[in-house]
Amino acid sequence: MSLTNTMREGATAIRPTTTVADARERARSFLEALREPAVAPKVTDTVILVVSELVTNALRHGGGTYTLRLNSHPDLIAVAVDDPSPQAPRMRTPDLTGATGGFGWRMVTRLARTTAIIHRPSGGKTVSAFLTR
Repeated sequence: MSLTNTMREGATAIRPTTTVADARERARSFLEALREPAVAPKVTDTVILVVSELVTNALRHGGGTYTLRLNSHPDLIAVAVDDPSPQAPRMRTPDLTGATGGFGWRMVTRLARTTAIIHRPSGGKTVSAFLTR
């Protein structure tokens, strides 16, 4: 994979009341800045959905703080979310009443080309999703 035409963006959020919306806005701005080729609207929607789900999971299950990193390569967009919890995401039976969720990780794994979970030696983890550009 060629790393020419690579763009990176990082964001750290600590305020849980606005962090998911902030993450979505940061992702939208990042994607709008990409050129040659520009990101298609469907890809933009998918990336923003994955950012929203990973950040929501980090806030809900990962200790309430996160770091979001976005990287663009000619053929993919990488979304990485760090949080302080060592617990990896897992598939759960979705709660059809909406009370406890269970849809997010399943959706991320279906939308992404691949996912990765890296446990950091300093504690916590990085959950990444790689999406076709």
